[in-house]
Amino acid sequence: MIKDKRKVSANAKPAGTPDAGHTAEEADVEVEETETVAEKAEAPEQDTQEATVEGEVVDETFTIHAPPPAAPGEAAAQGTTDDAHQHGLGAELAALRTDLEERTRDLQRVTAEYANYRKRVDRDRALVVEQASANVLGALLPVLDDLDRARDHGDLVGPFGAVAEQLTGALTKFGLTVFGAKGDPFDPTRHEAVAHLTSAEVTEPTCIDVMRRGYLLGERLLRPALVAVADPE
Repeated sequence: MIKDKRKVSANAKPAGTPDAGHTAEEADVEVEETETVAEKAEAPEQDTQEATVEGEVVDETFTIHAPPPAAPGEAAAQGTTDDAHQHGLGAELAALRTDLEERTRDLQRVTAEYANYRKRVDRDRALVVEQASANVLGALLPVLDDLDRARDHGDLVGPFGAVAEQLTGALTKFGLTVFGAKGDPFDPTRHEAVAHLTSAEVTEPTCIDVMRRGYLLGERLLRPALVAVADPE
């Protein structure tokens, strides 16, 4: 394609008219150039606009670039990436759930161990208190035996008797319980038999005499009672 960039004057002679000073060859060149300009004017415009300013031809071209369509392979790759991302999230969520279950079991185990520890400490504390009380009361049992013998002989009178009663009442508040009296059924877990007799007056082994009374601290046996037992004939 040949573009004529020369200025065209308004006083120019019609194409194909030779001047007096021009030769026939120059006239033929002008005719060919004129035909080329005419063909250009009749050619369809495709995204190009031409404007003539002061006899000059100016080309203005506008190009619209559209984004290329995604290839099938790229779409498949994008889908695969999304699936992989979702799979990774699912695996992470499963790991978090497993970790939570393990921590929950650890917490339950620690809570159970602490509860058992508290029960064991409370039980040991109660046993220590009971053992201490048993040691103190066991040391006072001979004194109580002397008071019983003095009572049997009628010596607990006056101020001495009042002191003996106060001492017995104070020890009772600590859980001390006395047992062993004539006529009680014989219990081998609480009574210690020092004599055995037969009697037609009893229908079961019975304590007919008490040489020393026994004592309990709550449910704990501090000392068995010494008794004489009568068995039925």
